[in-house]
Amino acid sequence: MQQTKPQLSFWQIWNMCFGFLGIQFGFALQNSNVSRIFESLGADYSNLAVLWVAAPITGLVVQPIIGYLSDNTWNRLGRRRPYFLWGAIAASGALFIMPNSPTLWFAAGMLWIMDASINVSMEPFRAFVGDMLPPKQRASGYAMQTFFIGIGAVVASALPWMMTNWFDISNIAEPGSVADSVKFSFYAGGSIFLLAVLWTVVSTKEYSPEQLAAFDAAQAQIDQKKDTNTTTRTQKQYTRGGSVFTAVGLILLAVIYTNIDALDQNLYILAGGLIAFGVCQFVAAYMVHQQYTKNGFAQVMSDLFAMPQAMRQLAVVQFFSWFPLFAMWIYTNSAVTSHHFGSRDTSSVAYNEGADWVSILMATYNGVSIIAAIVIPVVVRTLNLQYAHLINLSLGGIGFISFWFIRDPAWLVLAMVGVGFAWASILSVPYAILANVLPSNKMGVYMGIFNFFIVIPQILAASILGFLVTKVFDNQPIFALVIGGCSMLIAGVMTLRVKVPQ
Repeated sequence: MQQTKPQLSFWQIWNMCFGFLGIQFGFALQNSNVSRIFESLGADYSNLAVLWVAAPITGLVVQPIIGYLSDNTWNRLGRRRPYFLWGAIAASGALFIMPNSPTLWFAAGMLWIMDASINVSMEPFRAFVGDMLPPKQRASGYAMQTFFIGIGAVVASALPWMMTNWFDISNIAEPGSVADSVKFSFYAGGSIFLLAVLWTVVSTKEYSPEQLAAFDAAQAQIDQKKDTNTTTRTQKQYTRGGSVFTAVGLILLAVIYTNIDALDQNLYILAGGLIAFGVCQFVAAYMVHQQYTKNGFAQVMSDLFAMPQAMRQLAVVQFFSWFPLFAMWIYTNSAVTSHHFGSRDTSSVAYNEGADWVSILMATYNGVSIIAAIVIPVVVRTLNLQYAHLINLSLGGIGFISFWFIRDPAWLVLAMVGVGFAWASILSVPYAILANVLPSNKMGVYMGIFNFFIVIPQILAASILGFLVTKVFDNQPIFALVIGGCSMLIAGVMTLRVKVPQ
């Protein structure tokens, strides 16, 4: 008789998730310090968003590709581990180079490389939990990932402050250069990234494709009904969708071009995204017409339109959850240094004190997420997944909005407590729901597609937040965080629509 996947011990789950500690070092250093690096090299808050757009675009492209490839890979390193390893090597190199960027546009290019490399390592880790754990342990697996995310992010976000206050490394640099405290933080982060991922690669052995097939067959007898939409999208449907998205994108492009004095040039990103998705559907229509559908691009496009119902509902929640996170990563440094410390001069003591305090705030919400990762399962057992997610997202929304009302920067720590609970919930609850509604042979590609609804709101944020801050809110970046808070409250309400499997 075929057996389902065996349950793993605590330390086996620990080892398989440990690499996420390194990944989060890279991710947190990027999120906490890239705006500071850009501003040190001459950027200002009005063009930060367009510089940051590299991160979501690379995630949009890289994650589904890596998901599809890892679903169909098996070599002596395994299925997912080759992508952990090569992504870690590339990301570590980028972390060493990034703070030594000689110009602003070189730094922007390094962000593309760094974020793409982090995504190569990160995406297979999500599918790894589905591969290695039986359904009843998957929530524990994602909770363990959240634990390592919190630990890594706390230390990495606080590294510049620690370098200055513990090791007496300068946090002030000449105009056009990056502070030594940031440079040494990136060097440490690059080393830890690679070592942590190597630990998982060496300590965890993956199941072979034959073993996974046997486990799936056994699980199918237990799990008789799973929401898997196998409908194939037709050439006509692709063509119609491509026409609509391309037309809307071209109209928006024309409106921006003819009103460029009144509108923000970052809106070109939104128009370009709509046109690109339209073109992708035209390409898919041609492939269907030619019966050339046994390739990665055609499979990803088909699976995108055949998502399980719970995944489609979660996509809406993800959209409104990640918009405020991107607003936070882009604008917290500008908002706090200008609104709470009263300086926009990157060479001033006040600005750099404010930037260091932002590192502490970033460490705070990640630190709180460690505690939240323990509390959330208790809340889920008491209520359910939807209400737990609603409560946590509401705490995050209130935290973001409170940035405008809080004057003493020390009290911003309290706002970050709410953000920390939201962050922990965003990293665990949707994936706990998702892993149990996905076909296991497409776990990687669907996790990559799910990332669309993380990066699309980030691209939207990069497109419109600069316009809103400069044209509507009188060049006050603090309002980007207020907008993000309202978005997160909407995400909490939309959680109640998700049909959660038992």
